[in-house]
Amino acid sequence: MLKQQARLFTRLAVAVDAACIVAALPLSYAFIQSFDQRLAHFQTYSWVLLIILPVWLFLLAHCGLYASLRTRTFPQIIGSLLKVHLFGGILVASAIYLVDPKGFSRLLLITNIVTCLFLLTAAKGGIKLLLSHFRRKGYNIRHILIVGTGEKLQHFVDLIRRHADWGLVISGIVDFCEDPKQFPGCIDLGHMDDLIDTCKLNPIDEVVFSVPPEKLTAMDHYISTLQEMGITVRMVIDLYDFPTSRKELSLFHGDIPMLTFHSKAFDAEQLFLKRCLDIIGAIAGLAINVVLFPLIALAIKLDSPGPIFFGQPRVRENGRRFICWKFRTMHVDAEAQKQKLMALNEMKGAMFKIKNDPRVTRVGRFLRKTSLDEFPQFWNVLHGEMSLVGTRPPTPDEVANYQNWHRKRISIKPGITGLWQVSGRSQVQDFDDVVKLDLIYIETWTIWMDIRILLKTPLVMLARRGAS
Repeated sequence: MLKQQARLFTRLAVAVDAACIVAALPLSYAFIQSFDQRLAHFQTYSWVLLIILPVWLFLLAHCGLYASLRTRTFPQIIGSLLKVHLFGGILVASAIYLVDPKGFSRLLLITNIVTCLFLLTAAKGGIKLLLSHFRRKGYNIRHILIVGTGEKLQHFVDLIRRHADWGLVISGIVDFCEDPKQFPGCIDLGHMDDLIDTCKLNPIDEVVFSVPPEKLTAMDHYISTLQEMGITVRMVIDLYDFPTSRKELSLFHGDIPMLTFHSKAFDAEQLFLKRCLDIIGAIAGLAINVVLFPLIALAIKLDSPGPIFFGQPRVRENGRRFICWKFRTMHVDAEAQKQKLMALNEMKGAMFKIKNDPRVTRVGRFLRKTSLDEFPQFWNVLHGEMSLVGTRPPTPDEVANYQNWHRKRISIKPGITGLWQVSGRSQVQDFDDVVKLDLIYIETWTIWMDIRILLKTPLVMLARRGAS
């Protein structure tokens, strides 16, 4: 019965969303027509609904907006809707460009996306408020039985008690050990041996287990029996706890359950946006490079003998190697001289840096001050070896001297600019401090952080701060 209700709610949600998506286009058309009569007849644009409707419904499902929204906050729902409309807008705009690049109104498309976002937000918010009201009145309630103990389970209980609008009610607790920790306010429904009978005598929709790892095997019989009875079973995972990891429980290939520990804050949707930003930025950077190239190339050639470009082996994600390109800023024998200059290294740790490096040419010093020497790296970005924003790519000999925790900085794609570069890198003399800045970026990354760093980078370049 409960599963049938869930399916019914899902179908109703899809129907409401479809109505909002379809209604957004004529509403947007009417709004624009009220102040601008240059739009063609509505039928000229209506074909785009054949693309928008399936794309939006797919993205809504992909973002989990047709799963239970009991425990999701309204800001979380809005965040998911923003993702849907951002990705959907990119996909639909691309399709329109391929089908009708000149005939479709860009103003209508943008207005439609904004209108659709407003309608879906209002619909989702209204439904959530309505269901929350009914749940507070005692409707659409799910009764939960707890088996076990522990801090995470206590946190679970506290969360449910703070959110009556979720419609989750704790029916009681079943002990699995001789000296159980009681949860204040929870009814004691007996020992583990009585679990099945307890579920038969009480209206129980879900059973939540929280037991030590050594007790998991003993739970197999109870879990299989509860499944036979049609009761949902949940397990509180408390096997490992690494403070720098983000845990995710998923099915590999839809079949093999896996507990994954992510050491980075990156997710697939935002990585897609990051790559789109990289491609756009790389194309723009290479276009500027084409304009500046004749002047820079001539200056390099007149200043010192040798090639215009300098390609050096660098290390990217988890030890992969690539050739990082720059405009040549040093004399051709610079690498051979490096070992002789190691005693002058101003950096503490696995990084080499000298303020007045004698290997740098006169033109090279200017290129480094303005960061123009790094413009060829836009090719590395376009090729997918680097990103616009990331950690700076180290050389293989630097990586060879890394401590274990240093290696996390090469767990992501390297970047042309990064948090270290815009934090006043000339003031950072300890390599450990560089790594700490990189780890802050890796563990707290969002696409908005990249945008902030990109906006700040030109200011740093113009101020000529931090380049050597």
